[in-house]
Amino acid sequence: MPPQPPSAAPRDEPVIRDRGDACPGALRLHAADDGHLARIRIPGGMLDADAALLLADAADRLGDGHIDLTSRGNAQLRGLGASCGGELQTVLVRAGLLPAPTHERVRNIVASPLTGLDRRGLPDVAPWARELDRLLCASAPAAGLSGRFLFALDDGRGDVTSLAADVNLAAVRDGGRALLWTAGAADALLVAAADAPRAALVAASYFLDAVRQAGTRAWRVSELPAEQALRSDELGTRLGAAGISASVVRGRAALRGPAPEPGVVQGPDGAAALSVFAPLGRLTTAQWRRLAGLTGRVRLTPWRGIVVPGLPAHAAEGALAALAEAGLVTDPDDPWRSVTACAGRPGCAKSLADVRADARAVVAQQSEAEAQAGTPAHAQAARLLPVHWSGCERRCGHPRAAAWADVVATADGYDLSAAGSAPRRGLPPSELPAALAAVRRTTSHDAATK
Repeated sequence: MPPQPPSAAPRDEPVIRDRGDACPGALRLHAADDGHLARIRIPGGMLDADAALLLADAADRLGDGHIDLTSRGNAQLRGLGASCGGELQTVLVRAGLLPAPTHERVRNIVASPLTGLDRRGLPDVAPWARELDRLLCASAPAAGLSGRFLFALDDGRGDVTSLAADVNLAAVRDGGRALLWTAGAADALLVAAADAPRAALVAASYFLDAVRQAGTRAWRVSELPAEQALRSDELGTRLGAAGISASVVRGRAALRGPAPEPGVVQGPDGAAALSVFAPLGRLTTAQWRRLAGLTGRVRLTPWRGIVVPGLPAHAAEGALAALAEAGLVTDPDDPWRSVTACAGRPGCAKSLADVRADARAVVAQQSEAEAQAGTPAHAQAARLLPVHWSGCERRCGHPRAAAWADVVATADGYDLSAAGSAPRRGLPPSELPAALAAVRRTTSHDAATK
């Protein structure tokens, strides 16, 4: 079976970190085989056009002319020169993307991308993201969080609370209250919505205290050993000490909802938003500029997608068609919806193959075969088993789906495995289209017969 998504570490096997967090940032560049990499945190994924265009200029002038989207709604620039750090910092300051250099790697905040944009009538949590970011940057202790610590702000639809965040906030539908809980907790704390961002920071401070007591250099809440596990009653006490009234909600129900689908999102008062995806999470700067220029605002999603808010409803379909022509995914049944990959060669020294190029070739072959057979190239593609391409056994960037087809490069070709199917070893890229089609058919049949 392929590896399943990471979950909370077993409490009897605490994670022992013997070094500090080396997660890349905007100032701490990561050396890769294709140059240096900068990861720019964008809290809530919310970006205005001026900042977006400055990022595109930096990607063209300092990097490889692309912008990568991460699974936390952040942006990455690749192919940077080793000495460009100062110039990049100047660009980011000008763009307003570096409000606190000492805290730039800890601004990991995801928010429901469609919050306030559709007709579901859910509370708008975008203000929470802005306020929590302000509080984080103003808190000296918060600089001690790792670059992998994650806050999730959910408007009640359950999309980002499914991302295994360390601290979760979910709006209650009445709009006046919020649920707060930490990773792995069975119970939640009910707080006033106005106190929600401050309550999230109290939870993060509680984690930092637990890390100091554990002495394990844990980066995530799930890495704490049992004796330092965060407890809802203790968090409630800390909230009270901070002047935040909270009550415990026992047996918190799971909150899970789907990610935004590609297409037009009808909003209130004659407005609309567009939801699109970038194949393999990578955009050219031309695609990026086109998105930023539509309304002057974009929201990056944790599913390597982009939401463009604020279009007149009558203009939305035409704008969506133009984005499809630009090479972005605009159809829920597009084959690229269910294909992800790590960086692969030439960017990663550990990779044994150019997995992105091979993935593109396989998708093209599958689409051509379906066209010749007279079947729609996009038919039910988004509902098929996700496929993740990995350049080595580390499987970086794998999806958070319950199961996926695992394509891993080895010295002898690709290994293919998926739950319910016999593994295949040492496949050349030319044999992967048929092998993947067989795996996906088997999985779809199994799901249909349950």
